[in-house]
Amino acid sequence: MKKSAALKRTRPRLPKITEEMKAWSAALGAEVTTWPGVTTRPMFGLTAVYRARRIFAVLPRTRCMDAPNSIAFKLESAGVRIRARAQRDPHISAFGMQTARWLSFEMNCDADLHPALQWLSRAYEAAG
Repeated sequence: MKKSAALKRTRPRLPKITEEMKAWSAALGAEVTTWPGVTTRPMFGLTAVYRARRIFAVLPRTRCMDAPNSIAFKLESAGVRIRARAQRDPHISAFGMQTARWLSFEMNCDADLHPALQWLSRAYEAAG
């Protein structure tokens, strides 16, 4: 068996995103890249978002980490109140890398942009 074939089987499948999600992701990306110290890098159909050298979010370009209309963010040093708020939010679910506190925020309509941006802001602050 070729090494590349073995790698393809072990790598998780990343769901494709909708055109609507591409627009939402672009809008979120346009905002977060104006924040101090934020840089981005392409990553497997996603855009990794960093504060200095610490990744705090991934925004889909053509693929996403979890549900097809979702962004992912990291709350590594979040306090108890923030984690409790995340557990109560119906848009949020934990996935895959739970030990690193990665969460996904599923978007359903334009009105979800504001709360998604609030969670990205919390992740940005936690990465500082």
